[in-house]
Amino acid sequence: MTLDREQPQEELYCSGCGVRLQTEDAQKLGYVPASALTRTPLICQRCFRIKNYNESSSITLNQDDFLRLLTHVGSTESLVVNIVDLFDFEGSMISGLARFVGKNPIVLVVNKIDLLPKVTNYNRILNWVQRQVKEAGLRVVEVVLCSAKKNMGFERVIEAIEEHRKGRDIYVVGATNVGKSTLINRLIRDYSDLDAELTTSQYPGTTLDLVRIPMDDGSSIIDTPGIVYKHRMTELVGKKDLMKLMPDKPVKPLVFQLNERQTVFFGSLARFDFVQGERQSFTFYVSNALKAHRTKLEKADALYEEHKGGILSPPALEELELLPALTKHAIRIPKGKPMDVSISGIGWIKANSEAGADLVIHVPKGVKVALRESLI
Repeated sequence: MTLDREQPQEELYCSGCGVRLQTEDAQKLGYVPASALTRTPLICQRCFRIKNYNESSSITLNQDDFLRLLTHVGSTESLVVNIVDLFDFEGSMISGLARFVGKNPIVLVVNKIDLLPKVTNYNRILNWVQRQVKEAGLRVVEVVLCSAKKNMGFERVIEAIEEHRKGRDIYVVGATNVGKSTLINRLIRDYSDLDAELTTSQYPGTTLDLVRIPMDDGSSIIDTPGIVYKHRMTELVGKKDLMKLMPDKPVKPLVFQLNERQTVFFGSLARFDFVQGERQSFTFYVSNALKAHRTKLEKADALYEEHKGGILSPPALEELELLPALTKHAIRIPKGKPMDVSISGIGWIKANSEAGADLVIHVPKGVKVALRESLI
């Protein structure tokens, strides 16, 4: 790749993080605008933003590269800060994390609590998360609830990191769109001398280039690229629709009293069929920008074919054609206790009755659908 016409054979590297520079794709590691090639020192846009604007960008990794990164973390002595999105808890958890990071302690930071309804009891949410983590076999030294965006609970995040890191490096890991950059930016403000040079961090045996941010005590915050999980709806849709799926304020729960053989659509992205059971209420926790349409089950297929991309949007028809076809997930809600059905990247549905129900959830192929203990 040629960056500089006067140096056609020379590959240029970022003097901050060491990544090979490129001018083609702003979403990939090493991007530098062609107009910035004459700067000294020559650094990538990501490092430039961290140094000058205290802003970390969202570079992403595929799953194989991410697992190689985690294996490397296991060979270090560090504190692992794993950020998950409470609004997509199952979808943003990193499968097998404990296996890869070895004996390093993990602080689980559960972000986006600001999206829950304002009457939420956070102690109950914390207990719920701790139970879910235990069921997943993940041992963590602490769970902290926060909203990086709204600065809720953030002092406790900083305290927990300081308490558990014991002078070690901090590796920050997480899926895309969980708020990792916001946390990194806050850590930089609290721990780092912004005038310090970013240091090269290229590890042997991997193709990864991580940003190592020096802290005042000589250790470092290591900003890892976000992992892309294709089972999350947020990874499948375009940027315009992504803004509709990801709430930016507390969700207003939608409550429907449904008879069996009724259907609720959320755009053309998800369909909820109440197939069999007593008349009962269901609460839908989804972005307020995602409109619901209710119909009878026998009319649902025809409604979808006639109105997909129109009344049933997002997405628009041309965007819908780029998505995998809808596939069915049969879910049986057992009698006896309220349960949630989570749809990764959209939200969740709470069955409020203890009478049980047979449901079918339709989502693009590959999107994760899970039955769980009720969050709220």
